[in-house]
Amino acid sequence: MAYEHVTSANDARLAPYARVRDADLAAWPASPAGLFMAESRAVIAAAIDAGVRPRSFLVSESWADDAAPLAAVLQAKWPACPTMRVPDQLFTQVTGYKIVRGPVAAFERPALADPAVLLAGARRVAVLEDVGNYANIGSAFRAAHAFGIDAVLVTPSCHDPLFRRASRASQGTVLQVPWTRIGMQRQWAAEGIPLLHAAGFKVAALALEDRSLALGDPQLAACERLAMVLGTEGAGLFPSTIAASDYTVKIPMTHGVDSLNVAAASAVAFWELRVR
Repeated sequence: MAYEHVTSANDARLAPYARVRDADLAAWPASPAGLFMAESRAVIAAAIDAGVRPRSFLVSESWADDAAPLAAVLQAKWPACPTMRVPDQLFTQVTGYKIVRGPVAAFERPALADPAVLLAGARRVAVLEDVGNYANIGSAFRAAHAFGIDAVLVTPSCHDPLFRRASRASQGTVLQVPWTRIGMQRQWAAEGIPLLHAAGFKVAALALEDRSLALGDPQLAACERLAMVLGTEGAGLFPSTIAASDYTVKIPMTHGVDSLNVAAASAVAFWELRVR
């Protein structure tokens, strides 16, 4: 593997790695949709497999041999992409990472798809409403990939699945499960649920309500197309979302436990309501 050795922190190609916040990467100059940072071999490999265009690849001396096969794949697909190898001390100086566990790479953000396009061929979709914990977002995507969810829709106030903590927790599945934003306002249901209905979906809001169906109710399994809406911990779903949904659904529990966090709840719901 022919790395390019970089020894100066002033090299302009290192700029995206220089302790730049994810939000600032998303608005990176000269990138049509911004950049995102892929940390770990799993996330980088998923981005490469998805055909996402890389801006550059960076690895410390200590991890260069381990990362060489991945860098070779990237370079074979995009020969003009810089694959840079830097001394360990410089890697830490530039990135601020005190513990290094492998390579990082900057990728161009893919343009978001029209939700109607993702819904057209889907049978099971998830909607993440207002979820603010990146690890939970990543875990929900991992469950979606594992249990055959066709697409994930995130509401305007849900945090970004491509931010590094979410993509890392997802093991790269945020680049394997199709996703996009739904709605323009935080109270997205007035716009988003009619869109789901127009695409032929019944909408199931996971919420603790007196009228909630149990997750195993045959009405849910019988739905040809089903959208499962999961909310943030604590506040749960907006009342407007629950009111506009076709079903309110709860996961039956024992021992006085009333709820699971959204990561665990998504895995249970996706498995139970998967296409059989």
